[in-house]
Amino acid sequence: MAERITDYNFKTPIPIRFSDIDAYGNVSNTIYLTYFEIARLCYWKEVTDWNFSKTGVILGRSEINYLKPISINDTIYCYVRTSRIGNSSFDMVYLLTRETPDGEEICTVGKSVCISYDYESNKSVPIPPKQRDSMIKYDEPGLITNTH
Repeated sequence: MAERITDYNFKTPIPIRFSDIDAYGNVSNTIYLTYFEIARLCYWKEVTDWNFSKTGVILGRSEINYLKPISINDTIYCYVRTSRIGNSSFDMVYLLTRETPDGEEICTVGKSVCISYDYESNKSVPIPPKQRDSMIKYDEPGLITNTH
């Protein structure tokens, strides 16, 4: 998984809710997938203009590498980019960062395998061409593995 902020073009702030915090004052490890989901949806809306009424997206797999804890007092951001595009599936990678006096610090790295999906036929379908092209153009062709 990429761990360089400079490899990412998309960044969104993530609000930390009181309910996200565990008994030790840190964000519970179960919440990180929700943060990735918030950022992923913002990316799809802003970058790809994904039409969810036509073609859905389901999650095939998620990975999380916890590097440093995040607490309720942190100001955090999630960086998102597409790292691989296949015929009907694509990978998205994430960096969760927090503000520090010295700049942003990477706290968590993640990855999701997403699948373009038709809910009416209950099966995967090819990624719509407009969304495929939008992801490739936005996330620099040199950084995306195209297995199409």
